[in-house]
Amino acid sequence: MNSLPMTAINAAVGSLAATAVPEREEPARTRQPSGPARPRHRALHWEHVWLGALLLGMLGVLLAAIALPVGALLGHSFLSADGSFSGGAQYLAYVRMPGVGRSLFNSLWLSAVSSTLCVTLAYVYAYGITRSCMPLARLFRAVALVPLLAPSLLMAISLIYLFGAQGLLKSWLMGGTAYGPFGIIAGSVLWTFPHALMILCTTLASGDARLYEAAATLGAGRWRSFCQVTLPASRYGLMIAWIVVFVLVVTDFGVPKVIGGNTQMLATDIYKQVIGQQNLSMGAVVAMLLLVPAGLALAAERHLRARQAASMAVRAVPLAPQPHAPLDRALLAYCSLVALAMLAVMGTAVLASLVSFWPYNLGLSLKNYRFDMMDGGGWASYGNSLRMATATAVLGALLSFVSAYLVAKPSGWRRTRQWLHAVATLPMAVPGLALGLGYILFFNAGGNPLNFLYGSLSILVLCSVAHFFSVAHITQLTALQQLDVEYERVADSMGVPFWSLLWRVHLPVCLPAVMQVAGYFFVNAMTTVSAVVFLYSPETTLASVAVLAMDDAGDIAPAAAMATLIFATAATGRLLIAWLDAWMQKRTQHWRQR
Repeated sequence: MNSLPMTAINAAVGSLAATAVPEREEPARTRQPSGPARPRHRALHWEHVWLGALLLGMLGVLLAAIALPVGALLGHSFLSADGSFSGGAQYLAYVRMPGVGRSLFNSLWLSAVSSTLCVTLAYVYAYGITRSCMPLARLFRAVALVPLLAPSLLMAISLIYLFGAQGLLKSWLMGGTAYGPFGIIAGSVLWTFPHALMILCTTLASGDARLYEAAATLGAGRWRSFCQVTLPASRYGLMIAWIVVFVLVVTDFGVPKVIGGNTQMLATDIYKQVIGQQNLSMGAVVAMLLLVPAGLALAAERHLRARQAASMAVRAVPLAPQPHAPLDRALLAYCSLVALAMLAVMGTAVLASLVSFWPYNLGLSLKNYRFDMMDGGGWASYGNSLRMATATAVLGALLSFVSAYLVAKPSGWRRTRQWLHAVATLPMAVPGLALGLGYILFFNAGGNPLNFLYGSLSILVLCSVAHFFSVAHITQLTALQQLDVEYERVADSMGVPFWSLLWRVHLPVCLPAVMQVAGYFFVNAMTTVSAVVFLYSPETTLASVAVLAMDDAGDIAPAAAMATLIFATAATGRLLIAWLDAWMQKRTQHWRQR
């Protein structure tokens, strides 16, 4: 247990013990009730009331931000274009449309192929980082996580410059085209690689050394130990990584939109129905269909994660990698090749944004950064993104901490806390496009008192917070659940109200997790496209949406420039939040070094 909270608990328990026995026994008839008893009873009553009000208020906020928009999406899918109830007629009409089967088939098989390829590449990379003694393992891990700071559009644009009509490596396709399945698979693998890597690194880092010692004792070599020990032990991690990547690809809108060509997918069908044909009802139908594979995949992921947690042995011995020169050299070469490929792809977009005219005039120039001369909102769109991401980081970190606290710490209101947790984790199964469309249908309704938010920057902030809320909520919930229940018991016995304990103990102890969540919100708000592509107005155009607009207008180089600027801003913001976290820990976390 941490030193400062432990000191406080010991002092509190000592004071309680000292006052538990009176100095002298008085006759029963003259003994009076202690003075603080009645006020403490009233204080507990008011604490319970305030805690219940806070819990219900937080539940109301999440219902308005998450559940009700999803409910509006579901309800609107049963309405015809004129607003009358049509039952399942809209679904039948969509199924009868030409190309619907092709969209569903393409979404499934392209996502499956991308997931399989991504997880295979990431597994070998993660094995090299965690299970070998190759040099520069930390550097390779950091390089592989760089794409997390860039929008998926950046990868797609880079592939156009490499394999498009004027691409440097066009000949590698042997007459094929980058616009279509190849571009979708390559772009999806590149931007989802870090997500799979983080899961697999965690899986491979938790090996049990006793199993490998037993295998070596029985005469098993490295390859046999890998096949019979490593692979079976990491099967849940592999399946979880595959499912996570599958959900990311099947719900992604950016890569198919930029480099998908004429390949139909469910995500692009939603965009065409809403933006191209202004048919919100049919867009809601497609969004609900997109919820099915995403929801099923995430349900399977949660089941597998529970099985993985249950399979960990209590007496496991941490595995220390042993040097093996041939294997270490081979893994070093593989990781170097993958890292260089990722840096080359991202570097291509950065270089293209700085040259005069690709590929004929490679002289350096900043003309592509004159966004006010291009479609997409100009520099104002970048300013909107910066303000929106900052507000999302602050509001998201605050709301997710409060929601996690209300789920983890109060002793009463059990059923309400369960509902709060269910609503907080709902966005994990809702694709960004579906959530954004739900926001249109809910907040744009005439009778909604929150209608004033529609078209403002506030609704973009609220939608971004809701879109990424589940991961932040679970992260903060994990941090709070690590705190012993004795904190609440001692505070209750000493008459300390819950808000004082929250401010003086829970928040300082969980401050690193809060800052980590703030960085998560900032980066994702800067790079997201799907959740906000339906919600912006001419005054609130965002940088990520401007990339799409410039790409549609044929301004590929300015689109690369804006995507590069988004990447640089996300990286800078993440570093600033890390610096702020370190500064705050120095001022508030001295007890961690004691």
